[in-house]
Amino acid sequence: MADADSQTVFNPSADRIARVYAQAILDAADAAGCRAEVIDEIGRFVRDVLPSVPRAAAVFASPRVSAEQKEAVVIRVMSGRLRPTTLHALCILARHDRLGIVAEVAAATRLLDDERAGRRQATFTTAMALASGEQERIVAEVAELVGSTLAPSFVVNPDIIGGLVVRIGDTVYDQSIATGLSRLAGNLHRRTIHEIQYGRDRLTSA
Repeated sequence: MADADSQTVFNPSADRIARVYAQAILDAADAAGCRAEVIDEIGRFVRDVLPSVPRAAAVFASPRVSAEQKEAVVIRVMSGRLRPTTLHALCILARHDRLGIVAEVAAATRLLDDERAGRRQATFTTAMALASGEQERIVAEVAELVGSTLAPSFVVNPDIIGGLVVRIGDTVYDQSIATGLSRLAGNLHRRTIHEIQYGRDRLTSA
């Protein structure tokens, strides 16, 4: 994998730095023919390994621990548990003292993979947790409406009681209770205007 750090030295944004590393990781994974596996392994490293080894996470984030020491910890903890491409990616992050943003790198890697595959990131916010079957149904319906393949994630927010809010890129599709109330208010307004107009017509024809 190429040295990605030289492109991000002057960039203070962790997300943008993470995206550069993610690009390099995907390129290396594609060359090795194991993109999906590498994405999954990095995700599991962040999701499963780090929470179970808090001391390792603290070491990776500490400025007092040298890059060489961090790389040694990665090799000691993960050698034999990851594909060579994935282990190499983590070692590159360690060498450039970027393990503190490994979660951002994992997220950026999955995002870039979705972009390359033509999938659009979609966040579904619901008032309550949904069963997997219900999630799949909603995703399929929204994907058909927008005409795109979606990479969904679900968030629960009780404040939108009885509703659903979908965010795809910069566009928000709001089907929450607030929208329903706005529609109701609009219907009542139109009905009032109709009744006034009907009364005028009756007076005119009397």
